[in-house]
Amino acid sequence: MMAHFQDVSKQSSLHPKPAELVSQYGTAGFRANAKLLDHIMFRMGLLAALRSKKTKATIGVMVTASHNPEEDNGVKLIDPMGEMLLQTWESYATQLANAEQEDLLTALKDVIEKEAINMSQEANVFVGKDTRSSSSSLSQAVLDGVAALGGHSKDYGLVTTPQLHYMVRCQNTQGKYGEATVEGYYKKLCQAFIQLINNKASNCTDDQKHLSVDGANGIGALKVHEMESHLKKELLISLFNDGSKGKLNHQCGADFVKVQQKPPTGIEINPGERGCSFDGDADRIVYYYTDSDGRFHLLDGDKIATLISTFLKELLTQASLDLKIAVVQTAYANGSSTHYLENTMKVTVVCTKTGVKHLHHAAQEFDIGVYFEANGHGTVLFSEAAEEKIQQLAENPGTDDERKRAALLLQNTVNVINQTVGDAISDMLLIEAILAIKGMTIQQWDAMYTDLPNRQLKVKVSDRRVIDTTDAERRAVSPAGLQEAIDSLVKKYKQARSFVRPSGTEDVVRVYAEAEAQESTDALAHEVSLAVYRLAGGVGDEPKPLH
Repeated sequence: MMAHFQDVSKQSSLHPKPAELVSQYGTAGFRANAKLLDHIMFRMGLLAALRSKKTKATIGVMVTASHNPEEDNGVKLIDPMGEMLLQTWESYATQLANAEQEDLLTALKDVIEKEAINMSQEANVFVGKDTRSSSSSLSQAVLDGVAALGGHSKDYGLVTTPQLHYMVRCQNTQGKYGEATVEGYYKKLCQAFIQLINNKASNCTDDQKHLSVDGANGIGALKVHEMESHLKKELLISLFNDGSKGKLNHQCGADFVKVQQKPPTGIEINPGERGCSFDGDADRIVYYYTDSDGRFHLLDGDKIATLISTFLKELLTQASLDLKIAVVQTAYANGSSTHYLENTMKVTVVCTKTGVKHLHHAAQEFDIGVYFEANGHGTVLFSEAAEEKIQQLAENPGTDDERKRAALLLQNTVNVINQTVGDAISDMLLIEAILAIKGMTIQQWDAMYTDLPNRQLKVKVSDRRVIDTTDAERRAVSPAGLQEAIDSLVKKYKQARSFVRPSGTEDVVRVYAEAEAQESTDALAHEVSLAVYRLAGGVGDEPKPLH
């Protein structure tokens, strides 16, 4: 035990912490300029080893900064079932990262004592990294940290974030979830995809097999390229922004497309053809096309959730399986999507606070839980009971043909989905399969419902904590009078809705508004911004009208 601590001391001096630097472990783990992260990486190696000893399971550590610029990097830990790190351990991560050099051992012993960790228990950690130039040395620092506490590690090298989540789950389910190799990942997903595609609609032509993919000049591009041979030409991918010349996330990737509402630079796509963009670590995806008038159409997380849940709901009906399906959204989901799901599709819709962990948690309450953030991060969760019922029906010789076909489709859908976390590659395969099975064009998918015009604004305030919300962030409890003001403004416009919430990172309040027409939406967003400015301590000039 003492020998380990001497080792930690010695090793730690090779990964010194810049004095005074303070970092915070959030939903995305740690993210910062890569030059500031070496000590954090080493310490997250230490923490992962402790977490592994505590859970008696393999833990993952992913080195990535997702959709941030290339000069940044980051790190996040993955719990045994491939989910995000337990919240109480997030504060240990922050504690270890911020301990000054001479206090590191004390901080480490504090975690060991609080969690009553048996230090003779062995530790196993899987490590992965994205394509940033800083990722190699930073992931080495993680491996050094694991080794300093006598832990074993497996370095997966270059993988997408969802692939590492998948590996961790495979390992801890003793292979029940799949084989913990990149090859095993491609095999499981692509075999399921090919089984699904065998059911494609008769009107589905070969030119509909074609899809343009923007790889954000990141790890996703590399992995799509690796996977192509497994697809047996059932999906023909043209890969753009593959990292050979462009800069990571620069004018490309899911975040750029969603925010700018235009196609990424470097993609050539004919009117009416499908395109999609991954983000930098391939855990988000958005689809789009341009129409014959050259207008850009974005199909975001709301549209994706609608397509997937509609498909699943139809299969459950065909299989006459009594399973409860729900779609989990946040307040940012477009009102039209909520309306369509509840009223046309008769699917349960649940609203939670913003943040993947809230969505994931809510989705676990149902037999089948579909969740997507508008930014394109999402997946589908199946309860064990649901998976068993689907399997029994598929394998029962007495099942009639229609029910059996639906059950087999459901089974393959379960296998094509990465249930651990949002996964651009897995989501892409599922969407492509659904469009083929339904014989649907991207235009028909887009036409399921029309988004209400919406607008997001930010208001600078002196202290964001004066705003407190309830009802999944849809209503403001404080400051006094603010919610009443919003309510009376919303009443002025048709199909209107608006809410405000404090930013998680800076002293600004985020305003969301939607209404029947863009002009009304912009007016509403501005009026609500003014109310926030006046009632919640706005700083600087008061918000100007948008027109």
